Amino acid sequence: MPVAGDAGCETCVRRVPRALKRRKMSELMNETLARLGDWSGRKVVVAMSGGVDSAVAAALLHRAGAEVIGVHMRTWHYKGCEANYGLATCCSPADARDARRVADQFGFPFYAMDFQVNFRQAVIEPFIRDYLDGRTPNPCVQCNNKLKLGSLLAKGGAYGAEAVATGHYGQIVTNERTGRHELRVGGDGEKDQTYYLFGLTQPQLARMLMPVGHLSKPQVRALAEELGLHLHAKRDSVEICFVTDNDYRRFLREEGAVDEARLAGAIVSTRGAVLGRHAGVHCFTIGQRKGLGLAAPRPLYVVDLLPETQTVVVGYEEDLLAEGLEMDGVNWVAREPSREPFRALVKIRYRSPGYAATVEPDPEDLSRARVLFDAPQRAVTPGQAAVAYDAPAGRTVLAGGWIRRRVMKEPAPGESGESGAR
Repeated sequence: MPVAGDAGCETCVRRVPRALKRRKMSELMNETLARLGDWSGRKVVVAMSGGVDSAVAAALLHRAGAEVIGVHMRTWHYKGCEANYGLATCCSPADARDARRVADQFGFPFYAMDFQVNFRQAVIEPFIRDYLDGRTPNPCVQCNNKLKLGSLLAKGGAYGAEAVATGHYGQIVTNERTGRHELRVGGDGEKDQTYYLFGLTQPQLARMLMPVGHLSKPQVRALAEELGLHLHAKRDSVEICFVTDNDYRRFLREEGAVDEARLAGAIVSTRGAVLGRHAGVHCFTIGQRKGLGLAAPRPLYVVDLLPETQTVVVGYEEDLLAEGLEMDGVNWVAREPSREPFRALVKIRYRSPGYAATVEPDPEDLSRARVLFDAPQRAVTPGQAAVAYDAPAGRTVLAGGWIRRRVMKEPAPGESGESGAR
């Protein structure tokens, strides 16, 4: 049952804070438009998912004088979404209708485009491969950077638009000293999406707008209500939009990716003792405790996945602690590519805080780096993104990449167990 604070709580979704009600909406609107600036006569493509954030972004740009072109990307066929409008999806036919209704309300052109083939290639297929290879994927990063924003920036050029706008919670600022376009944390810390956007390049950031990025979610909903948008109380989409029930194992089975006879293997302790059997490494993630089917005097956790032998390694909570990580696919955002180590706060998953660390770029290959935490961290998970923010503020994305392996503590003399990177 949803509780206060949950995205699915209808009371939280529909309630506008009293402080905002007391404050004149015209003041908030004027402040937001002043921050956006004058876009009279300038074309802007707006990515319209069918949610409240992108709808408000489009409406604000329209009020700022821009020639708005709304674009909706159909990425996936959602079973049952037509019968159940309450499903927290994005990019479904129902979402497309919501987006078109906003475009009709303000009188700007709107196009719904089919990107299902592109979505499968850029997001679904890597998602499946990662799980079968013992990694825990983050499809939202892939979707935002490789598909949605990359494709829309290309479409924007075809439409003669000088910018592409989204409803993301983040802020793009040009650093006058360095000349680089910086990606900074949005106004709503709970909704900030900069972790997902670390892959944006400097040319892409130069052409992007995030009109609601400095606002809180309640402020965006209040503006939507003030603008007369019918979807001002619409629920947020789920994190993995194409797995609406959060059962990714079911999804993998339905995609025909699971051969249980081939993928079955052993569950072993950190010392190599066989403790049980499993149906495939894709059923597990680093740090998992539930569903192991093992009895032990202390709680056991998944501490490693070895897809080459279809082995799941379990251990105690202290076995989850990593000294650091190695990452590849590094994209340099606010920080110029450099061989020099630097201090940062590093997030290793979307909801994690930034952990104090030293980032050591590979001097031979600046698309790789090693991160060493000041204090060991729990459940560093290959396949997730590691995003470095400025220290100590943690407000600006310096760089980010994909966790390739963990750097584990070297065992003391006489201790058993694995060491080094894994």
